[in-house]
Amino acid sequence: MMARSTSPSPETTPPSVRFVQLGGVAFRVNTCVLSMIGVALVVLVALGAWALTLGSFRLSLQAVIDALTGAHAGDARFIVRDLRLPRVLTASFVGAALAMSGAIFQGLVRNPLVSPDIIGVNAGASFAAVFWIVTGQPSPLLPLIAFAGAVTTTAAIYLLSWRGNIAGPRLILVGIGVNAILTALTTGLVVRANIYEASRALHWTTGSVYAATWGDVRVMVVVLAVLAPVGVGLMWALRVIQVGDTTARSVGLPLERTRLVLILVGCALSAAAVAVAGPIGFVALMVPHIARMIAGPMSGGVFIVTGVLGALLVLGADMVGQHALPVSVPVGVVTGAVGAPYFLFLLYRANTRV
Repeated sequence: MMARSTSPSPETTPPSVRFVQLGGVAFRVNTCVLSMIGVALVVLVALGAWALTLGSFRLSLQAVIDALTGAHAGDARFIVRDLRLPRVLTASFVGAALAMSGAIFQGLVRNPLVSPDIIGVNAGASFAAVFWIVTGQPSPLLPLIAFAGAVTTTAAIYLLSWRGNIAGPRLILVGIGVNAILTALTTGLVVRANIYEASRALHWTTGSVYAATWGDVRVMVVVLAVLAPVGVGLMWALRVIQVGDTTARSVGLPLERTRLVLILVGCALSAAAVAVAGPIGFVALMVPHIARMIAGPMSGGVFIVTGVLGALLVLGADMVGQHALPVSVPVGVVTGAVGAPYFLFLLYRANTRV
């Protein structure tokens, strides 16, 4: 949506681009991308409102509005405000965080087939959470332990990839190796656990928002309020990095410091989402592709589009898992069923271009 510019040239600017002058600095605003954000947000609100009406206790849209505004007391208010609304908001915020994280990692390593769940970030959260579950530790601390596992794993991948600098291919290979090791260790923990603990662990590792609370909503609001603007502000640097290290250094960009900040932002977004909802697969892989296809190369505005599309995908997948199938299934099962074929399609397209 916005990119820095010190000398706008209207003669060479596309019709959809406008420049806004603030404090002596010209900001470029893409009205087409801005329109996409508006449309996507309207669709997201409509989908969320529809989700609030669905369930074993069906409600009309007017009943939902009355429950939200306090005009309706009783069962409807409890169902909407305490059960359904936290789930809808958590699904939306988790989807946005995962999609934004995927966009950062894909741009950082210059590889469209990379996402946090492929290079080990989610596997670190899963291993830490499963270890916590099978050892019978207190459940309220589970999100914090999963977050710590993801952050620790990211730090380990960064350090193992460091050879004077961070190279994209090396980061990917180290991440895939760490992912394989942690996945094997997680499976071993589940196999050795008793049936009750193993069931809890397996359910968590599929990814679900069924038990979402207002506490989860507050966590995701804080994470997105802090990190999403940072991500938007760093998109110009990410595009410079994608051109090449030599170009990035020639324009005065502190390359390794910028990479580290991007990794931290991407890791924190993914870790928070996984800590709240478990490892919901393929969202971080699919959504950035879709955003780039409909909105163009990654920029601050397209980064926001990516987040809104991620919210739409996870919320829609949760609604399908809840209401469209004969048996209710976690949202991670639905995204996996859609994402795995899409990943194979991306591999096929990448091979045909070689």
